[in-house]
Amino acid sequence: MEPVTNVPESPAPRRPAGGSTATQAADPAQANDYDSFAEAYTAETENNILNAYWARAAITALAGDVAGRRILDAGCGSGPLSAALRDRGAVVTGIDASAGMLAIARRRLGDDADLHVVDVSDRLPFADGAFDDVVASLVLHYLEDWGPTLAEMRRVLRPGGRLIASVQHPFVDYLLQDPRPNYFQTTSFTDEWTFNGQSFPMTFWRRPLHAMTDAFTTAGFRLAVISEPQPDPAARELFPDDFEDFSNKLAFLCFVVEVPPSAAGSDD
Repeated sequence: MEPVTNVPESPAPRRPAGGSTATQAADPAQANDYDSFAEAYTAETENNILNAYWARAAITALAGDVAGRRILDAGCGSGPLSAALRDRGAVVTGIDASAGMLAIARRRLGDDADLHVVDVSDRLPFADGAFDDVVASLVLHYLEDWGPTLAEMRRVLRPGGRLIASVQHPFVDYLLQDPRPNYFQTTSFTDEWTFNGQSFPMTFWRRPLHAMTDAFTTAGFRLAVISEPQPDPAARELFPDDFEDFSNKLAFLCFVVEVPPSAAGSDD
C-alpha cells in the first residue's frame, strides 16, 4: 500500500481473527456466512479488546441509562450486547440473520429470550413505535443500501426514540484497501477471516462519511452524536500492549440519531 502523508501507517484492525485486505469479489452465497463459524466467532470476540472493550463498550456508553427502556438489538449475534443491556435493566428484543448465532444467544439469555431470525435488510416484524431504542453494533457496513433498513428502524421507534449504531470507520477501510478506491463512492471489499485454520470471506460496503449522515437524515432521523471511540479504560490492565497501541488509532465510528418528538411534544 502506498504511503499517505499525515496518516497513521497502521490503522487499528477490526477483524476478530486477523484478515487480509483483499478487494476481489466473493461469492455472495458464501460471504458473511456466520452460521459456518458462529461458535468460533463467539469465542474469539467474547472478551477481546476490539469487540468487548471497544466496539461493544462504545455502544453501551452511548446508550447510557437504559433501565426500563424497550430496546431492539438489530444484528444481535450471539447476544453479548443484549445481555449487557438487559443487565442494566433494559427490555431487549434481538434479531439476527444467522440462526447459528441466535442459538448461542438463546443459550446465553435463556429460553424465554425474545429472539427472532430476521435480516435487517427486510421488513421488521414489529409494530410502529414498538421500541425506545434500536442498537446496531457493527451491522450497517454489511449493507450496500442503508435506506430501507434505516426506514424500518425509524418506523419501529417511538417519537423521541434513538438509533445507536456503530460501523467500521470509513477512513480506515479506505486506507486499508489496495488499490485504494474513490473515497466518494460506495464500494465493496472482501476480507478473509480465519478461525481454526479455515478462512471465511467477509464482504463489507464502505461509503464516505457524508453518505452516512445523509442516509440518516433522509430516513427522518436527527443527528445527535458522532463519536470516534477509544478502547474502554478497563482494557488497560487486561491488554496493556494493545491498549496503548489502539488508543492512538481509529477503528470504529458511532452515531446516535433520534426520531424527532411528535408535534404534541409527547414521547410516550
